[in-house]
Amino acid sequence: MSKAVLNKVKKMIEPIITELNLELVDVEYLKEGAHWYLRIYIDKDGGVDIDDCATVSQRVSEVLDKKDPIPQAYMLEVSSPGIERPLKNETDYQKYQGELVSVHTIKPYQGYKVFTGNLKGLIDNQVVLEYEGQEIAIPLELIEKAHLTFEF
Repeated sequence: MSKAVLNKVKKMIEPIITELNLELVDVEYLKEGAHWYLRIYIDKDGGVDIDDCATVSQRVSEVLDKKDPIPQAYMLEVSSPGIERPLKNETDYQKYQGELVSVHTIKPYQGYKVFTGNLKGLIDNQVVLEYEGQEIAIPLELIEKAHLTFEF
């Protein structure tokens, strides 16, 4: 799906999710095997439960069926972002300060593409981590993806 269509879907569903006092974490549209999937990830303080997912699924499905922004058939899935929640926007980098995160860069930065450390925050468009005993500041534009990390 084009980014334009994905952005249109996000704009259509975000008011529904906000109205339900939930946060829209991410939206993905992917083909797996012979099927297309529209995956919506939601969250709230304390985590989401199955009832939250079911409510969002029902409400979003009604809007998507009515406005039909996606040309082909797909399966709708609504879930929690999980224990390794992605960090998708600037607010996430502030909200999860002090947490263990993994940051993957588009290209090597200071010789590495993956950094795992405690998140210090976002300062001057740089993600600051406590990494191997020192602070490292990774420019936001170099980050391919970042997520919370769980240590066993």
